[in-house]
Amino acid sequence: MVIFPNCKINLGLNIISKRPDGFHNIETVFYPVALHDALEVIAAGDGVFEFNTSGLAIPVDPAKNLCVKAYQLLKKDFRLPAVKMHLHKVIPMGAGLGGGSSDGAFALRLLNDMFRVGLNNAQLTEYARILGSDCSFFIENQPCHAFEKGDKVEPAEVDLSGLTLAVIVPGVHVSTPEAYSAITPAIPDHLPAKVVNLPVERWKNRLVNDFEKTVFQRYPVIGEIKQNLYKTGALYASMSGSGSAVYGLFEEAPRLNDLFAGHFQWLSHRL
Repeated sequence: MVIFPNCKINLGLNIISKRPDGFHNIETVFYPVALHDALEVIAAGDGVFEFNTSGLAIPVDPAKNLCVKAYQLLKKDFRLPAVKMHLHKVIPMGAGLGGGSSDGAFALRLLNDMFRVGLNNAQLTEYARILGSDCSFFIENQPCHAFEKGDKVEPAEVDLSGLTLAVIVPGVHVSTPEAYSAITPAIPDHLPAKVVNLPVERWKNRLVNDFEKTVFQRYPVIGEIKQNLYKTGALYASMSGSGSAVYGLFEEAPRLNDLFAGHFQWLSHRL
């Protein structure tokens, strides 16, 4: 069976407080985006588990890949046979697009369906929360307000249909732990779940990603991309997650010109 894990963007991201467990409480809105990896799982006739990849190189031990961890997590509680997994990677890594989290969550979904485990979405969400903070979003895979570690989600009333999304990713990998270490938590003036109810053209300066200030200082090219998206006519532009991807929302499909030369560029169909 084959499934196509998609990525997400953050509509605002505020770091509210440091938790006793070392994580942070956050406020954000996740919005699904149709840029996909591909994950294939087949039963292993030889009884030997196997995981391999293609596409973008993944600079991490395969045993730590969330697809592998998803399989191991379900196998602890259910009688899963050995499988062969192949992940074709398209979503850039270290970009704040949640590609790895999506791969893990979609692996849970695929294994659940393939082997008739019988878990409903609420149960899958609990397994996804064990995998990683962003993983639970990709079970329902609908716009949602995310809070606590980002693993608690509830539906968000936000509709970007009719707009065009452009995503620009520079050749910069932003370390999430490093990004968090530079943040001073605080409650924002405007919470993302409230701001997204306003027209998109009113989001600028209200819908804020707390990581931008320090990430832009360390990697000026990321801040320049945001400003260039506004120059190209974006109604709203922001870094996603802890970076390095920056996206813009447009009324009409923009021409991604020389301002973005040399960067990964992806222009969606209308949302």
